[in-house]
Amino acid sequence: MGSSSVAKRQLVLFAAALVLAVASARRRPVHLRLYMHDITGGPGQTAVPLVNGTGPLNPSMPAGSRFGDTTAIDDLLTEGPGVESKPVGRAQGTYTLASLREPVLVVTMTVALTAGPYNGSTLVVAGRDSVLDETRELAVVGGTGQLRRASGHVLWRTAKLESAVHWVLELQVHASVPADRHSHKAAIIQ
Repeated sequence: MGSSSVAKRQLVLFAAALVLAVASARRRPVHLRLYMHDITGGPGQTAVPLVNGTGPLNPSMPAGSRFGDTTAIDDLLTEGPGVESKPVGRAQGTYTLASLREPVLVVTMTVALTAGPYNGSTLVVAGRDSVLDETRELAVVGGTGQLRRASGHVLWRTAKLESAVHWVLELQVHASVPADRHSHKAAIIQ
């Protein structure tokens, strides 16, 4: 390979790096802390079995849990960990028992915000929830409204158990959206 060929290759690599740097500089950060109330039974139930899996029993989950069990959710999102805390939206979607032996769910949900600076906007979250890990990471794969073309991740942890059927999950959203011409500040809800 000649020196002009090496120089051209280096120029192309430099140009690609510059384009990526400029593109990332045109994004603004979005940080949200939300609490999701997943209630699987009793009054106020927000999570219902949708599909009874036909796979083998999963030994790491509650008795009767089978590979493929799928649950639909319409969980309340609040500003703080208490169910009486200010409502800020709903988490709507499904989770599926996706491991034969481990307590692993695959989550696909839309976070629909109904309060705060992103009222009326949504985030799409998907990923693997290894239930026994203290903190799990799921992907932000899109959004609508003020969160259109969002990308990033959600740090997800079990904040507390209100009861055997009411789990409270803390969702810390770390994402970015394309910056518009009018706003260059990060909006933060904490």
